[in-house]
Amino acid sequence: MIPPFVISILFFNFIFLLTKILDITNMIVNYRISLSDVLLLLIYSMPHFLEFVIPMSIMMAILLTFFRMSSDNEIVALKAGGMSIYELLPPVLLFCLIGCILTGIMTIYGVHWGSLSFKKLTYKVAASNVNIGMKERTFNDNFKGVMLYTNKIDLKNKALTDVFIEDQRTKNIISTAVAPKGEMSYEPDKLLFQLRLYNGTINQVDIEQKTVHSINFDTYDINLDFKKPVVGKMERKDEKEMSIAELRENLKDTVNKDAKYYAILIEFYRKFSIPFACFALGLLGIPLGVQSKSAKRAFGLGLGLIFFLLYYLMLSAGWVFGEAGIYPPLIGMWMPNIVTGGIGIYLFIRTANDRPLLISTLPYIFKKITSRFKS
Repeated sequence: MIPPFVISILFFNFIFLLTKILDITNMIVNYRISLSDVLLLLIYSMPHFLEFVIPMSIMMAILLTFFRMSSDNEIVALKAGGMSIYELLPPVLLFCLIGCILTGIMTIYGVHWGSLSFKKLTYKVAASNVNIGMKERTFNDNFKGVMLYTNKIDLKNKALTDVFIEDQRTKNIISTAVAPKGEMSYEPDKLLFQLRLYNGTINQVDIEQKTVHSINFDTYDINLDFKKPVVGKMERKDEKEMSIAELRENLKDTVNKDAKYYAILIEFYRKFSIPFACFALGLLGIPLGVQSKSAKRAFGLGLGLIFFLLYYLMLSAGWVFGEAGIYPPLIGMWMPNIVTGGIGIYLFIRTANDRPLLISTLPYIFKKITSRFKS
């Protein structure tokens, strides 16, 4: 089971990493990050993928192993020698236990570490190279609530010439600052990005009070925050960035059971339910592999992917309904394991008792149905 498991890990992890290529490409083009930073970003992204890839790879490895044993008539030979399929279960359960432990490390520690590290690195890269990301004589809207325009950018000295800023971060107040010169600074320890303007003017318009104020200044410092879709600010952690202790603390401190409370509760249960998907999906792989002898291997793999998709859809539905408070988050996060595991145990018992699952007839039925639609 180990070789197909390793191959599945590499293949599915590569597929999931493709979803991050656009974000990383944007960082490379706009901020010219180094190769080492690109590799770090990929490493930080992997725990979030591995929490789903490991259970999927466990199922595929078991399915391919028993499919090969069935195709080579090894299952028939073992039964002829008086060995039951139940006696093949201990190594499978041990393999699922290893996968459960690895997945648990990813969900409890890996996702928390990877999410924080990814956000911190992208913030540092973008902030330390923000001059490169901006364009001369162009309205730059990379900052939250702030529009910045500059006539010239000196990348070497990090100096701006003829700066115009429109600040709408204060409710009902629009501030515009104009200065002939500005400088950018960045403090990595505090994750703070600051723009200092010289010898300029600030005009403030209060929409609610219908008043206008004008201020002349020698120096004026303004803190700029990146928009969250670009890099994300290190202000408040979301649920995936919290550790187990932080999730428990937030649950204790929450008074109102709103959407935020249910989202934290769902994340808490999800960290423990996903690892046990290795057992639910692993047991399902045994009957699918044994009963797919007369079917094509591609069909067996496709059937395995369909069951994983079913598991993921139930997990997503549990997240949506649990966050809305329609039913308890505990049920929403553990129901996919119960349903998938129940199907796996049922099919395994039928296979062990030599009762056909009619898997070999499914390709013929599917082909017959599609031919009717074509006609």
